[in-house]
Amino acid sequence: MPSKMQLKVWAWWREFWDEWVPKVTRGEPWDLVFNGDATDGVHHNSTTQISHNIEDQTNLAAKILSPIVAKAVNYYHIRGTEAHVGQSGVEEERLAKRLGAIPNDEGQYARWELWKRVGRETKKNPAPLCHILHHIGTTGRAAYETSAVQAELIAEFTEAGQNREVPPDYAIRSHRHRYIKALNPAIRSEAAGIVTAGWQLKTPFVWKIPGGRVSQPQVGGILVRQGDEEFYTRHFVRKLTRAMVEE
Repeated sequence: MPSKMQLKVWAWWREFWDEWVPKVTRGEPWDLVFNGDATDGVHHNSTTQISHNIEDQTNLAAKILSPIVAKAVNYYHIRGTEAHVGQSGVEEERLAKRLGAIPNDEGQYARWELWKRVGRETKKNPAPLCHILHHIGTTGRAAYETSAVQAELIAEFTEAGQNREVPPDYAIRSHRHRYIKALNPAIRSEAAGIVTAGWQLKTPFVWKIPGGRVSQPQVGGILVRQGDEEFYTRHFVRKLTRAMVEE
């Protein structure tokens, strides 16, 4: 049976999809990107999963995600961490194919990265270019939480400049389970490195990690939108309160 905290996360999941997404998309069509780790696997020899049978986890993931995928115009699935979804994301590939994700040009339903233009590019109304993949560096110090995020964005600029390619407006990552946006002013509107929140409570492994062990889990997602004059992002983040103080 689910715990009280798991029921709280489920209530936030329903709030996100039933209330927040319809509100911020304003009834307009939208695309969906799941940015990795759709199943938990049996990572770090943990014993806290609802089942160690990966097929059970996949069936549950498909049951939860299928109604959401059905509402999206296009669905893209990014491969996550091998500790969760198998070598080279094999379990993620199976799930993505089952959910009908759009394959990349090599026929892979779960891809390592996605270059995605949001909206239609015009001279008067720029459409943001997003580069989305799962992994990003972590830190155990809150003061340096933006360091890897900003470095990732600058690396995108450098790589694009060296090859005379268009850099992304948004470098979107996940993996760290904590939302943050390293915002930079840019002539087109803005440029940012973004890390999304996750949908997971603390595992026993997290209690060993500096920074993670003293912080509370965050859940949520983001919207990237082309506005009438500029583009922007919005975020949905919910957070558990810390443990009760014992008197």
